[in-house]
Amino acid sequence: MNATEILGYAASVIVAISFLIGNVRLLRIWNSAGAACFVVYGALIGSYPVALLNVFIVMVNIWHIIRLQQEEKS
Repeated sequence: MNATEILGYAASVIVAISFLIGNVRLLRIWNSAGAACFVVYGALIGSYPVALLNVFIVMVNIWHIIRLQQEEKS
C-alpha cells in the first residue's frame, strides 16, 4: 500500500467519523478535514471529479460553520 492509498483510506475514515459526531459544528469541521484529504487524494490519482466535488463540500461546510458562528453571536 502506497502513501496515496493510505491518504484515500484516511479520508474515508475521517468522513465516516464525522457522521458519528452529534455536535453539528464539529461534524462539519471533521467532514471538511476528510473532504480536504479527498481533494488531495483526487488530485494525486488524477480524478478531478473527486477533487472538485470535495472542494465544493469543503466550501459548503465552511459556509455553514460561519453561519453557525453568526447565529451564536446573535
